[in-house]
Amino acid sequence: MVAGTFRLVARCPETGARAGELVTGHGVVPTPVFLPVGSQASVKALSGDDVRQAGFAMLLANTYHLYLRPGIATIEKLGGLHRFMSWQGAILTDSGGYQVFSLAGLRRVGDGGITFRSHIDGSTHVLTAEQVIAYQEALGADVAMVLDECVAVDASPGAVRRAVDRTTRWAERCRRVHSRADQQLWAIVQGGLDMGLRQESARALVALDFPGYAIGGLSLGEPKEVTFAVAAATARLLPEDRPRYLMGVGSPEDLVEGVACGLDVFDSALPTRVARNGGLYTPAGRVNILNAACAGVDAPLEPGCDCYTCRTFSTAYLHHLFKARELLAYRLATIHNLRFMARLMEGLRAAIQEGTFARFRAAFQAEYHPSNEAVRREQKRRWLEARRNQGRPGS
Repeated sequence: MVAGTFRLVARCPETGARAGELVTGHGVVPTPVFLPVGSQASVKALSGDDVRQAGFAMLLANTYHLYLRPGIATIEKLGGLHRFMSWQGAILTDSGGYQVFSLAGLRRVGDGGITFRSHIDGSTHVLTAEQVIAYQEALGADVAMVLDECVAVDASPGAVRRAVDRTTRWAERCRRVHSRADQQLWAIVQGGLDMGLRQESARALVALDFPGYAIGGLSLGEPKEVTFAVAAATARLLPEDRPRYLMGVGSPEDLVEGVACGLDVFDSALPTRVARNGGLYTPAGRVNILNAACAGVDAPLEPGCDCYTCRTFSTAYLHHLFKARELLAYRLATIHNLRFMARLMEGLRAAIQEGTFARFRAAFQAEYHPSNEAVRREQKRRWLEARRNQGRPGS
């Protein structure tokens, strides 16, 4: 197989869950796959070796952040993004559309592109469809994303309509100027929660024949059942022989449901962010390592886990590091959460190939207790609002 191809190797007939292979210039990536987020050419608290040893062959970086700092020209001069961050696996770069969306009062969107003020120093910049492609080609990402317009979950029907039309026009422009043969360009389906607009968006983008398709504009505060109803219906509109990417979704329970919807690629900063705040994943759910009950536990956080953290340190030691605010705490917690996510994806893939996905999904749902849905939605709302008010883009 050559770089830039995707093939399915197994499918669950009951749900449509898929196992496949995404071939890139930096290796074959088994799917379904979760991408750790390294927006600024770094998965927070970890080195590339840490990420690789946790079981990942691909990660996500962000064009918006790298454009502002250290600058696309700097990275290109230093040998491209892979060499710059010393990562030999595959890289997907987001265009920065979502980050600009989260700037709220600092940006202005028009048909020509996006004018925004930097969250770093307030300087004014313009981002166009053509520039997004030039920047991602200079970075050397294996997969580049088109520029899209993301709208809030409570946006008016007119705003959603305009965003869909603009996203399609931008995708056409991106397709026209993209020239790097060793890089895939993926389109992004928008449409908010309106399935009629989602259908229009998908139909127009599929007609442009992209190598892969993403579903954007979800997980922005709507109920989870709505997220996955829209995601599943949208996935059915996309070609069988192309990878399907659900953007910005990454809690363990959401990955299982996303795979059940027939989706292949996922990304989120959630596992690394909650790790830095003391939230560690286990098969039964998230554990708060700061709880007093962890203080005297002379055993791994997750017995049987093969990550460096669980093989080496006790729960009591992790509790102590967080209480003392030692920097090592963030690295060890992040290693564990990413390895948990990698093992979950490995289990999902194996179950699809073995014909036991439905059983795997049921067993996971019976054991794993997710965070309270109402609390999660409120936290998401506050996080987005804080980013907008502070002029800090989400990552």
